[in-house]
Amino acid sequence: MSDDSSGLKRPRHPMPDFVKNALNERGLMDAYNERPAYQQNDYIGWINQAKHQETKEKRLHQMLDELAAGGVYMNMKHPASERSEL
Repeated sequence: MSDDSSGLKRPRHPMPDFVKNALNERGLMDAYNERPAYQQNDYIGWINQAKHQETKEKRLHQMLDELAAGGVYMNMKHPASERSEL
């Protein structure tokens, strides 16, 4: 069991530098941090589990696009993360 404050009951995947850099470059770190801990963990684990670099990059870009768009998580609707245009 994880001892961090995220509430996750499974191991938390550490964020690799290439993911952190991509989030910062696209200005999406806040959008990432606003997601529930399980989503953050799922995204990182999913990206890292890819065997080929091309697949890692494809998954990274999907995560970035979903964070930028809002309202989507792993190609599924996620109303709680919809972004409102003010």
